[in-house]
Amino acid sequence: MTIQRHPAVPRGFRDLGPEEMILRKSVIAKIESIFRRFGFDPIDTPSVELFEVMAGKYGEEAENKLMWRFKDPWGDREYALRYDLTVPLARYIAMHKDTPMPFKRYHIAPVWRHEEPQRGRYREFYQCDADIVGSPYPEADAEILLLAETIYRELGINGVKILINDRRILRGVFEKELGIENPLGVYRAIDKLDKIGVEGVRKELKSLGMSDSVIEKVLEVISMRMPLSEAISDLMRRYGSNEHVVSGARHLEEISSIVRSKNIVFDMSLVRGLDYYTGPIFEAITESVKIGSIGGGGRYDSLIELFTGVRTPATGFSIGLDRVIEVGLELGVFSYSRKTYTQVYVVIMERDKDILEYSLEVIRDLRENGINVSWDLMRRSHQKQREHARKLSIPVLIYIGKAEVTGNKVTVYLTESGEREVIERTSLVEYIKGKISQ
Repeated sequence: MTIQRHPAVPRGFRDLGPEEMILRKSVIAKIESIFRRFGFDPIDTPSVELFEVMAGKYGEEAENKLMWRFKDPWGDREYALRYDLTVPLARYIAMHKDTPMPFKRYHIAPVWRHEEPQRGRYREFYQCDADIVGSPYPEADAEILLLAETIYRELGINGVKILINDRRILRGVFEKELGIENPLGVYRAIDKLDKIGVEGVRKELKSLGMSDSVIEKVLEVISMRMPLSEAISDLMRRYGSNEHVVSGARHLEEISSIVRSKNIVFDMSLVRGLDYYTGPIFEAITESVKIGSIGGGGRYDSLIELFTGVRTPATGFSIGLDRVIEVGLELGVFSYSRKTYTQVYVVIMERDKDILEYSLEVIRDLRENGINVSWDLMRRSHQKQREHARKLSIPVLIYIGKAEVTGNKVTVYLTESGEREVIERTSLVEYIKGKISQ
């Protein structure tokens, strides 16, 4: 006896229907067009990487708890699903040594993390990355920030702030000023601030064996948040003799002079949990919707060197597609109003050979001229055909019956306005193009 099981998808994964995919593809197309406008070119990499490629790049928690790892059932090698798009880029550069520099690449693809699913967080999600490889200069970081600002603005996501910090500033303050020898564990605790709050961070720091006095100093330091230009002056005043802080602050100062944006805010609590960052780090948030980061990135000048042995500077930013869409939906910028790509639905009034042949000729003419057309494949009545088209909100209906065949014409109905008109077949394509472009 066969046991019937209810179909399901794994926790943290989703099916996406036509309405959702049409919106996603339109958002991706907009982002991709801006990437190209800024001079970035696409690449792609495998969804599966050798685990040895991924190991040692993200930190212990990511590799032991969040990464989807598995052994080849027919061999001994260990693999991992792509955790982000940055390490695969580093591996790509290491394998394509003749790549002209600077290399401006974009990559839009899914990644996988075994995180606890919640609003805006899934175990399979899309990243839209743009990176510049080869330039160690602030101009490259500024280009990345100008790109990110343009994307959020042109998508209509208002109220976006891009938080900025620098790993050299963090190193100078935490290692030299506070005497913390290995601050990576501290960074990972601080990186959870939005999730667990100040008291949660305090507990995490306590678990690292830190004294109460040092913990209080850490919490005081990470409370620093102000416009970037003010922050640079404040950092130089407080830590002007600290070479790491000065180096980071000077780099940020040059970035600020190029970008000239009021939407970029210095935030000392921004640490970015990934281990590979070496310089400026960025994170985009929206003040109008509480959903966490909607993008982030930074400079990683040592990552490619792990593969090549040659220091290769790089910087980049990743747009979180799923969260951007959720924010846009909540703000009313995006909607699921479009249910189909179909622009025209041909209603066949009778099951008649001549009517069918004439209808197929009309359909062929429209399709060959770039118009998206559907027609009835279920042999339904014309009333049922109209009902189907109405459910999908198809904007144009074309009725074809005996009168239309005899007169070499069609009857066109515009669903939004209710306008109905008899059109000569010879002028139909031009007429339809005019209506669907309005």
